[in-house]
Amino acid sequence: MKRDGHTHTEFCPHGKVEDTELLIKRAISLGFKEYSITEHAPLPKGIEKKAAGDLDVWTTASMAINDVDNYFKRMNELRKKYASDIIIHIGFELDYFSDFVGWTRDFLAEYGPQTDDGILSVHFLEGQDGLRGIDYSFEEYKSGVIDYLGSFQKAQNLYYQCVLDSLEADLGPFKPKRLGHISLCQKFERFFDEETSYSSENKILVHTLLSRIQQEKYSLDLNTAGFYKQGYQQSYPQVWITQKAIESGIPLVYGSDTHALNDVGQGYDKIQHWL
Repeated sequence: MKRDGHTHTEFCPHGKVEDTELLIKRAISLGFKEYSITEHAPLPKGIEKKAAGDLDVWTTASMAINDVDNYFKRMNELRKKYASDIIIHIGFELDYFSDFVGWTRDFLAEYGPQTDDGILSVHFLEGQDGLRGIDYSFEEYKSGVIDYLGSFQKAQNLYYQCVLDSLEADLGPFKPKRLGHISLCQKFERFFDEETSYSSENKILVHTLLSRIQQEKYSLDLNTAGFYKQGYQQSYPQVWITQKAIESGIPLVYGSDTHALNDVGQGYDKIQHWL
């Protein structure tokens, strides 16, 4: 069954997301039978104390907490309206922050019962002056994380440690069971003059992560947005990780990571042989 497991909505403050109804109609026209709406969950209360770098990284990262009820209302209306054409799932793309596990668990306890799908992602790492965004811009990632830690591969290592921590974290019964774009740390790799391949240590870390994903019966977001990023131009995760995931029996779920109408179904033909 043709499924998109990672999409965004007009509640997302970054990108140029049209009305979700238009996205759903487009998905139906492309033959999708399942469609997961996974808007960025609100950032934890108090995150501003640790937020550093470009202010836009934080003001555009997620929907506001006071939008959540309207988000569910609107998406449930669309789920009912198009029930005869497509199965619509509703949930969040949830950011993992090690210092805000309690807040995240409480948020999921409150809103999780209204969800039936979700993604757990890492978009921020400890860097200069606090938490820094890793996918906002090359400059932000380089100055805030890479230069601070000392090398691209050190940032790579920290990223995969955080992804592994997110998998192990106790976020309660409504914790998402799919990890989002697990090679996001590579998004700007083509722009760096230094070594950006995986060190032997980091390859071992990735294998450990995949082993734990398999043991915990999680799935992976096979995200095609990376094909359209100038600094990356491949899937998240890239082929060698995808192949290892398949060998390990880890389910892969196509994700367009739609942030605009033209993104719906993007790259599906590039990865469908993996599904």
